Amino acid sequence: MFCADRLKVARYRKKLSGKQLAEAAGLTEVTVSKIENGHQPDDATVEKLIYALGYPRAFFFMDKPEVLEPLAVSFRSLKKMKAAERNASLAAGSNGIGLYQWIDERFKLPTPDLIDLSKEHDRPEVAARLLRQHWGIGDRPVGNILKLFESKGIRVLSLSENTQNVDAYSFWHADHPYVFLNQMKTAERSNFDAAHELGHLVLHFHAQAETAPEDDAERQANQFASAFLMPEDDLKNSIGQVYSSSQIIKAKVRWKVSAMALAMRLNQAGMLSDWNYRSIVIDLGQRGYRTGEPLGVERETSTLLAKVFAALWSKGITKSDIASDLNLPWQEVESLVFGLTGPAQTPPLKGNLKLVT
Repeated sequence: MFCADRLKVARYRKKLSGKQLAEAAGLTEVTVSKIENGHQPDDATVEKLIYALGYPRAFFFMDKPEVLEPLAVSFRSLKKMKAAERNASLAAGSNGIGLYQWIDERFKLPTPDLIDLSKEHDRPEVAARLLRQHWGIGDRPVGNILKLFESKGIRVLSLSENTQNVDAYSFWHADHPYVFLNQMKTAERSNFDAAHELGHLVLHFHAQAETAPEDDAERQANQFASAFLMPEDDLKNSIGQVYSSSQIIKAKVRWKVSAMALAMRLNQAGMLSDWNYRSIVIDLGQRGYRTGEPLGVERETSTLLAKVFAALWSKGITKSDIASDLNLPWQEVESLVFGLTGPAQTPPLKGNLKLVT
């Protein structure tokens, strides 16, 4: 039976409206609408939709996909986001769940180890400290944040949309936390986005986004991210008196954050006066740090996915084979791991992640 929800997923991934899909497929807008509402199309119509969307025929005849609702996802900047961008991101989430279900059947992945800190949503810094204590990392720099996330059962995937309106998003599904990161951002921005989404996962547990106003939730997640990445005690032990942007540019490498983020954190911690903060922000902007990170850190990649693909490659299984199993275009699988797996087809890595046979 043709699955209407899968047609929506494919259409959303292509960022097409119902009218645009109808035009591309040589169908009427009414026909597309009827199909998406459950009307079964004939073979000729199915072929037209397949041609227009570029998805394998079998994809549309699989069981209903995991459909993500906007309120279940911690989107940033919902006010700025276009409907097509939101829907494309939600559809990527649906495909990402499918990919991890495929991986789950073949590998034993780390169990989620997050705690519900929703009672601390109005005290984000306290929540950040409690999670650090739970994970036993004290006040030291996180180091590789993606490696830490994956060791705690957070499933990280790529959001390869080339847009400034979708930084990252997160959600819970079947008791598994997911984080999607936009790989078009600087490495420092991506690290902060990851910590921001971690804040949503623990502060707004199971993405109960409808219970908190968007602005409040975003502010709380930002404060959590800042405190989680840059603990106040570590700042005070590592940085003396701050009087120049050059100090901040040099120091930011310790926490792998942007110069602007470190300046703001120092100001919030009372280590940088309001006057000095404003002067330093102006200087950083003139040096190009408002829109980029001229002296940036290396982008982190996924340790878990690298091991998964290396183990599969050692058995002759490629991303194309995975895409075939999932009945997805190869490009869809590639976009989910874009920028996360390092060089393609790397040798097997050492570690305890094993293929389940």
